[in-house]
Amino acid sequence: MPTGTNIRTYFKGTWHAGDIPVMNAADHGMWLGSNVFDGARFFEGVTPDLDKHCARVNASAEALMVTPTISVEDMVEIVEDGLKAYAKDAAVYVRPMYWAIEGGHSAIVPKEGGDTGFAISLEEVPMATPDTSATLTRTRIRRPVMEDAVVTAKAACLYPNNARMLAEAKGKGFTNALVADALGNVAEAATANAFAVKDGEVFTPVPNGTFLAGITRARHIENMRADGMAVHETVMSFEDFQDADEVFLSGNMMKVTPITAFDDTHYQVGPVTRRVREMYWDWALSGS
Repeated sequence: MPTGTNIRTYFKGTWHAGDIPVMNAADHGMWLGSNVFDGARFFEGVTPDLDKHCARVNASAEALMVTPTISVEDMVEIVEDGLKAYAKDAAVYVRPMYWAIEGGHSAIVPKEGGDTGFAISLEEVPMATPDTSATLTRTRIRRPVMEDAVVTAKAACLYPNNARMLAEAKGKGFTNALVADALGNVAEAATANAFAVKDGEVFTPVPNGTFLAGITRARHIENMRADGMAVHETVMSFEDFQDADEVFLSGNMMKVTPITAFDDTHYQVGPVTRRVREMYWDWALSGS
């Protein structure tokens, strides 16, 4: 079942209406999980950081030993062409994807220089409103380390672990989970990077090779520092989040999500969270 509506698919050099088949049963990505993707957004006529998302899907492919076949510049052009079919006020999730087709050594490793599948899916998915919020809880599931999985790539094979986190959180009555790394420090949420605000200063877990430090996360940090805010990338505990004045999540899908509860701790949607969202929209719509 698709996530959104009004779907268009780019495959084999052209745009198609609808959610068309793109993978064969014997493709390496189908049975051995060499699938990578990225997610950008089109809203209010803009595609913020689209080039960075296209660059990251190429880097993710290389991390899984899959040969990327589309340059960043060409991928941006293909996406912009596909978006012409949507209204300017539409909110669209932009998802470029690669997967290996051929197996190489022992079939498990993608064939070096082998054929690569490529597709782009465009789906209308509404943006969050300023009042959209979420709640967090702890989970027994942890983020893997580089020795266990390709955690710095946006790889489909990592997402069953995230799904387990979300299922546990939902079972406890929460919408998302705050997740630990292998040492028990906070890494991120199950679907987004996490920020805490204390006494007007902003704190976020330092990238340590256990989670994807997101493009939107980096954009928020840049915007906040340009606005004169103190932003610290540091080792963080669950207690740091419990003691915070505000907590918010950062991700491509919704950009900024205020948190109103973490287990038994409750928060107001505060001025820093609102300012971060305002700055992102100002930056995105400015054409910067």
